[in-house]
Amino acid sequence: MAGGKTAQSGFQPDSDVHISFEDQQKINKFARQNAKMEDLKEELKLKQNELQNLKDAVSELDLFDDDAKIPYHIGEIFVDQDLSKTLSCLEDARVKKEKEIVSLEEQCTTLRSMMTELKTQLYAKFGNHINLEADEE
Repeated sequence: MAGGKTAQSGFQPDSDVHISFEDQQKINKFARQNAKMEDLKEELKLKQNELQNLKDAVSELDLFDDDAKIPYHIGEIFVDQDLSKTLSCLEDARVKKEKEIVSLEEQCTTLRSMMTELKTQLYAKFGNHINLEADEE
C-alpha cells in the first residue's frame, strides 16, 4: 500500500501534502486533547454511577426505622450511625459528587471547544487528507 492508493479515499501517502512543524504541533495537541477527553468521559461516567449509588442508598434508607443503626463506610471501616447522621453524610457526599460532575462537564466543554478550533484549522488546510473524528463504539 505504500506509494499506492487505498481503496477508500484514493489518498496517496507520497502525494504533495506537506505537514509543517506547526501543523504537526496542532495535530499532536488535538490528539492529546482527544485522549484527555476520553479520560474525562470515563471519569464522568464513574462519578455519575457513584452519584446514582448515593441516591439509591438514600432511597433504601427510607425503609429503615428512625432508631435503626446503619453501618456507614468511612475509609476502610464501617461505623454504626443513626439514620439522621447517615442521611446527612449521604447528602454531603451527594453534593460533593454533583460538584465533581459539574467540574468534569465544564472541563469537557472547554476541551471540546479547543478541539473544535483545532479541527477547523486542520480540516481547512488538509481537507479529507486528515481524519480527526473519533471512532464511534
